[in-house]
Amino acid sequence: MTAAMRAGPVVVEVSTPGGPARVHIRRPRGARGTVLLGHGAGGGLRSVDLTAAVSLLDAEGWATALVEQPWLVAGRRVAGPPPTLDAAWVPLVQALRVRGGALATVRGPLVLGGRSAGARVACRTAEVLGADAVLCLSFPLHLPGYADRPDKSRAPELRLVTDAGRPIAAVQGETDAFGTAAELAAYLPDGAVYPVTGTHSIPRGSAAAVAAAVLHFTAPLRD
Repeated sequence: MTAAMRAGPVVVEVSTPGGPARVHIRRPRGARGTVLLGHGAGGGLRSVDLTAAVSLLDAEGWATALVEQPWLVAGRRVAGPPPTLDAAWVPLVQALRVRGGALATVRGPLVLGGRSAGARVACRTAEVLGADAVLCLSFPLHLPGYADRPDKSRAPELRLVTDAGRPIAAVQGETDAFGTAAELAAYLPDGAVYPVTGTHSIPRGSAAAVAAAVLHFTAPLRD
């Protein structure tokens, strides 16, 4: 693991079975917990929901790590199959938190999360990584047009978290074609879904609502 830059967030490169990944780390002084977030299958860390979440968490004293999966670092345009994403994510998180890792000395809860495909990765790996909670941004419950196909639902990934009794939150667009906030609420505990104006791509006008939802979910985790 090598530091790539020191201005703004620290960017580190982490070796994974799928190739090198990049992690953008912010560590406020005396951070009381860690939130690791992955991006969607379309790639990129500049989505409104990811940006709003990281800004809020940094201001609230959380250490944050935005993860670029190896396929994105390599310049590919399409994400690999889900197992390859998990295979990179798990050792990456472990490397950051073991002795000598960039987040090794941060105490407090570990929250895994991400946007879209990144949220799915967090749900699938929460148990093996010992996450204290999961934060989903624009969780893709199903492909557009497949709402009536239970065999195509990603709800079982959500149940991996809820069945284990871990806190989970989903910040979801009210008209998301990959699963509206109302659809998602059928699979999560009461109050776990935070509807915001938007589709699968959250508009800038909803950034404050995203931040408010993230604050409401994460604030009690530090107590």
